[in-house]
Amino acid sequence: MDDRAVRAALQRHWDASDASDFNVEHEIYREDAVLSYPQSGERIDGRTNIQESRFVQPNKKRFTIRRIIGGGDLWVTEYILTYDGVPSYVVSIMEFHEGLVAKETQYFADRFDPAPSRAHLVERISG
Repeated sequence: MDDRAVRAALQRHWDASDASDFNVEHEIYREDAVLSYPQSGERIDGRTNIQESRFVQPNKKRFTIRRIIGGGDLWVTEYILTYDGVPSYVVSIMEFHEGLVAKETQYFADRFDPAPSRAHLVERISG
């Protein structure tokens, strides 16, 4: 799979995620894919379990993609995941094998104000 095809598959994945289309969202994963959330210490094995873990979440979710970067078998998506109107900043690292995601690791962060000690050095950006 060339980089253009992977980028298109990722865009389809994130668009489906935003639309809560759980079937299309999970087409990108291998049957034996692994999803890790290091901050909570969770590891979910298998596409079926990954899909189920997302399906049972009661929150209304929206995905706003900030950028997708990568090449070959390693791709990173930076996005804002809004749960019930509250934004969380996310980095998704996807490792592909034979054209499908074999491993994904997601890191989450909440918004915070800049420290007063550096306020005179920063430019505020949105989102």
